[in-house]
Amino acid sequence: MTEYHTRRAFLTSSATAATLGLAGCNGSGSGAGDSSTSIDSQTRHSGANGTPTATLNADSMTIFHTGLLAPSFSAAEPKFENKYNVDATREVSGPIASIQRITQQGRKSDVLGASDFQYIRDRILPEFSKWYAIFATNSMSIQYREDSPGAEDISKDNWWEVLTRDGITIGHSDPAVDPIGYRAVMTQQLGAKELHGDRLYDQSTYENLRENSTIPTGTETNIQTQLESGELDYIINYQSISGSSGLPYIDLQTEVDLSKATSAYSDHYAKAKVETNSGTFTGAPIAYGLTVPSNAEAPGRGAQWVEYFATEPGRKVLRNKGLVPVDPIVVPKSGQDAVPDNVMQVANAQRSLGPLEL
Repeated sequence: MTEYHTRRAFLTSSATAATLGLAGCNGSGSGAGDSSTSIDSQTRHSGANGTPTATLNADSMTIFHTGLLAPSFSAAEPKFENKYNVDATREVSGPIASIQRITQQGRKSDVLGASDFQYIRDRILPEFSKWYAIFATNSMSIQYREDSPGAEDISKDNWWEVLTRDGITIGHSDPAVDPIGYRAVMTQQLGAKELHGDRLYDQSTYENLRENSTIPTGTETNIQTQLESGELDYIINYQSISGSSGLPYIDLQTEVDLSKATSAYSDHYAKAKVETNSGTFTGAPIAYGLTVPSNAEAPGRGAQWVEYFATEPGRKVLRNKGLVPVDPIVVPKSGQDAVPDNVMQVANAQRSLGPLEL
């Protein structure tokens, strides 16, 4: 286990991913389709254990979610509101802050969206929700400027050689508060881990990458600004952000980009572990989660939001914003009975994601 730390002070204060295979690991479930629930009557429909799938008189709903999901959720909001004749209010914050609104502040929300399903699994279930869905994936990339030192040399085949040069500054967000941060460290760790007998570089190269790495901020927003201003030379970021930034970037090898959800790659990703003061994180394919908290005032609307991203209108929004939809969405088999009927109709129940229990 590698303990996360920064040894260098801050210097200046795809379409192919659609074959990820999330739905293929130990799964049993039903197919996808647009199975929207009617809201015209004044009754409530319930799942197998009484979980409401529609609150028919709710004309508003609240959504808590992380910043990474903001582009997709912002684009989906007016479409969803028109489809279901409901007013949606979104509140954006970091993943820990979003969770604490529910678990510590007692705030009520009809949907919680997290950029790592493990936040929901480990910090929301079972006290504050009974189920969740994995609905989208992403991959890691390296972003830079045209005038970044070494920019003329860097490629997918040698990025670690460029990033370990003297004077290079690599920025990433804080692993303790942002999934991009601990996934950036995992990306560096995995390059020194063998897969099928090969590895990208040795342990000393990994240590040099960490030596050149720094945390300029707790979120992905400011590192983008500091890259553009020249305060940082390179940043490790999600491909969905890099691809829409207008700056040059490189995609990374599947061995390190956390994109592939087959059993073999999931086992490989699990070799990475990052310890922070907010917990220890184990490497896994990037997988974004949604849940309807138990204190939801309009749980049926929340279930409809989850269902929306399991059908083609929602999947189209995700693709347009650089994310890869999971088709069908995945729910944990252990909590399958708690999943609302309309969500279960477009979901696949699985026990695990590689070595990770769902």
